[in-house]
Amino acid sequence: MTGLLAVLLCALAIARPVDHDESQYVAAAMLSGAGLIPYRDYAYLQTPLQPLLFAPIAWASGRWVWPVLRLVNALLGLAAIAGVYRAARLWGADQRAALGAAALFATCDILLFAVGTARNDALPAALLAWALVGVARGERGGASRASAMLTGLVFAAAAAAKISYALPAIAYGLWTLVHRRHRPVWVMVGTLPIVALIAALYLAAPEGFLFGVLHFPSQAPAEYYAARPWKLSWAAKLIDSLKFLALGPALIGAVMVMRKRPPAVLLLLMIGGAIGALMPFPTWRQYWLPLLPPLFVALALLWHRAPPSPRWRSALAFFTMVGLVPTLITLTGRDEAMSLPAALVEGQRVAATMDRIGVTGPIATLAPQMLAVTGRMPHPDFATGPFYFRSRTLLDAGAERRLHLVAQTRPRIAADWVLVGGEGPWSAGDARLDATLAAAAGGRAIAIPGTGFRLIHVTH
Repeated sequence: MTGLLAVLLCALAIARPVDHDESQYVAAAMLSGAGLIPYRDYAYLQTPLQPLLFAPIAWASGRWVWPVLRLVNALLGLAAIAGVYRAARLWGADQRAALGAAALFATCDILLFAVGTARNDALPAALLAWALVGVARGERGGASRASAMLTGLVFAAAAAAKISYALPAIAYGLWTLVHRRHRPVWVMVGTLPIVALIAALYLAAPEGFLFGVLHFPSQAPAEYYAARPWKLSWAAKLIDSLKFLALGPALIGAVMVMRKRPPAVLLLLMIGGAIGALMPFPTWRQYWLPLLPPLFVALALLWHRAPPSPRWRSALAFFTMVGLVPTLITLTGRDEAMSLPAALVEGQRVAATMDRIGVTGPIATLAPQMLAVTGRMPHPDFATGPFYFRSRTLLDAGAERRLHLVAQTRPRIAADWVLVGGEGPWSAGDARLDATLAAAAGGRAIAIPGTGFRLIHVTH
């Protein structure tokens, strides 16, 4: 069954349409694989662990880094599911209850989306799921010094991969201070390697670190959605959150768990995950992922004590089928967006044109993920894809130069060549941004046969 699930998740990762969200994560892995350091040498708009861990993978994968990173995330999704199962078993759930809860977790659209793209969701989810194994050991009085250190390391690593996972990590840290059987001192010792890494990156580029980790996530949405204030309202957040949780058994599972008394530490971790999902505006489906591992471990324990009635089983089955609909649409090829294989074919055509006219690199583009298959590197100023470029007033021109950033209002292009065509509706993007970049390049556009891409030689 594990092998079949791995195949299905990998198939989903290859079949899922291109999403411009992937741009900055593929670019960061490529740049770190080439020896560049986040914040110091290029801008990164998240906590820094993923590009550093994925740098060797990017280096080894060469032109295939984009699909390889998708497959890595698919396997991390499998690891997250396995972590939920293992934690539930260690907590005392029988095999049937643990397997059932893990299977339900695997059908949540929140998880399936997160592990089907080259974003930064799968790594921290897998780390959190396996951190729960250490929590279970502590709850049952079986925590050793080594296991407590490992639990602290894994919680800290999850937070270093995505900042919203810091809230469950902090929640567990507070729990250990009250419940000493978890060995809080050794949990804290386990976090020190990650703390040292974060401190080193901060000291190397404090301004870039603070902007990427704190300022941009807190300020950019208000600017970007200023013309659509509804997206920043609590009403929109509530509707979106209910919709995301209802695409799969998470919503009905939460109702079932909250009707009973889940273990207090799992409830605390769920609260941390929920706060992390609700803090940013707007809330997207992947923001709810930190809630799911402790929720489904709690559901396994509830199932072990009292199997659900036929009515609850029917509700779980119904929401499971609802949650699989977006994935089934993707796997049957009925999504209108471009698939990854099609994007790679277009990338090979881009590479052929680059070879023919002698384009080397680095390249300025809002779709840096498309450059991997060409064998060219993205220019560090465009490592964030469209996400800083669409900003207008977050930073002044001097700060943008220091932090390796370019905004649409000041389209500074240091590269010799620009690639446009990757930011548009087919990638869930905005074609107007590409038009702005093309106009700033100023040179003659070279259409790439068989694609919607164009190369432009920059007029310096």
